[in-house]
Amino acid sequence: MTGFLIRNLRNGLLIEWALASLITVSALYSLWHLWYYSYLPQPFFYEPSDLFADWFNTSYWARDEGSYDVWATLYPPLSFVFLDIFGIDACYPRVRAYDPSAGLAARGCDWLGTVTLFGSFFLSGYVAWRIIRKLNTNIYRAIPRTICVAIGWPMLDALERGNLMLVAFVCFALAFGPILKSARLRWLFAGLAVNFKVYLIASIMPLLFKRKWLWVEGALIATILVYLVSFAILGRGTPIEIVTNLTSWSQLGTASPLDMWFSTTYKAFLALLDGEVFPATLILGSQTVDRLQWILPTLLYSVQATILIAFAFAWYRPEVISHYRLVNLGTMLALITSEAGGYTPAFFTLLIMLEKWKGFGRIYCIVMCYLLAVSFDIPIDQAQPVVRDTAIRNSTVIVTFYVTIGPFIRPALILSIPFALALTTIRAVWLDIRQQGWSERWRFRNDAALLPWIRRPEPPKSA
Repeated sequence: MTGFLIRNLRNGLLIEWALASLITVSALYSLWHLWYYSYLPQPFFYEPSDLFADWFNTSYWARDEGSYDVWATLYPPLSFVFLDIFGIDACYPRVRAYDPSAGLAARGCDWLGTVTLFGSFFLSGYVAWRIIRKLNTNIYRAIPRTICVAIGWPMLDALERGNLMLVAFVCFALAFGPILKSARLRWLFAGLAVNFKVYLIASIMPLLFKRKWLWVEGALIATILVYLVSFAILGRGTPIEIVTNLTSWSQLGTASPLDMWFSTTYKAFLALLDGEVFPATLILGSQTVDRLQWILPTLLYSVQATILIAFAFAWYRPEVISHYRLVNLGTMLALITSEAGGYTPAFFTLLIMLEKWKGFGRIYCIVMCYLLAVSFDIPIDQAQPVVRDTAIRNSTVIVTFYVTIGPFIRPALILSIPFALALTTIRAVWLDIRQQGWSERWRFRNDAALLPWIRRPEPPKSA
């Protein structure tokens, strides 16, 4: 028995099962909290009446021609086409005045949208299981990793918000995972993923460092074709409209400290430090504010630079680094650069769970993803209770909010994951260079597979 425990501690199985159990307990606690108090605990969204808002509000605007000029959405046309198909038109009557939450009234009517939302959630978990199980021969390691992805906080947050990230996640997994063998199908799903979440374009481009020219070209063409078809169906959503709305959205200031509720970057925190809407200087002191305004951007730039250096190393030795890791580094580069929502860690968590429990860097990334998937936050102070309406039971309840440590440490943990993975990539390439030397003959070997007219180097004659 002692030998069994020691062996499983060394290979990380006991650690992963313990962390997966913690995730499961936190998810069950969140469900109990929702049933007993009619709202979800922190770090879930602070407005209990906004349940599934991203899904049903977008469904309403899919049927309203003012989605781009009135609602000023950032979604490409595919999102509206998808929700128009998987929804009941009669549940979305026109409103005379502008109401950004007009779709919430359809939550009890649009059963097709509700089924599609939950179906996307369960399909995401199933696809995650298939991918993780395919690359993990040990089923006892695949189970806790699937738990981390499928019922971790990012995925549950996406379900609570009703965000189309759930649909994008399925497309992302099928495009970059090992399930599909057809390259054309994977290109199609890559194009669908980008048209659901534009920042996933950063997941395609790093494959250039693996010399996968044809794959990148096919995925980009599929992205353009999907956009053109969805634009032709919807009839609106030109690139100019999307870019204009994106520019206007990026220029908006922070409205309140609630923007830090489940942020994955320090953008909201830095906006608060400016002192326009929050007296940060009076609370933290001018010296502390000045240091944070210098340290936090420097931290971000350092991680971004490390990822770019890792790309350069991968370009020199592409055969050493898996395409999963390069896709993941590109995805994380996009996610740490822009604030895209608390559900976005589900994308890189899936690919992190394909790494082996080997070496400090990879083990660190795996453990951090487990911790980020815990649906619980640690309170440090209590705020004044407020009265809120809830979507559950259509009741009015008193909600108790807390100041928690999550908004302050979650962005740092997320930044540390690509930093550790990039350093692991650099180290792997450096070790290969030390073993194989600085010879560049590998370039001819890799390019010859794509460019047949390049003459392959003759193998050395045996003695």
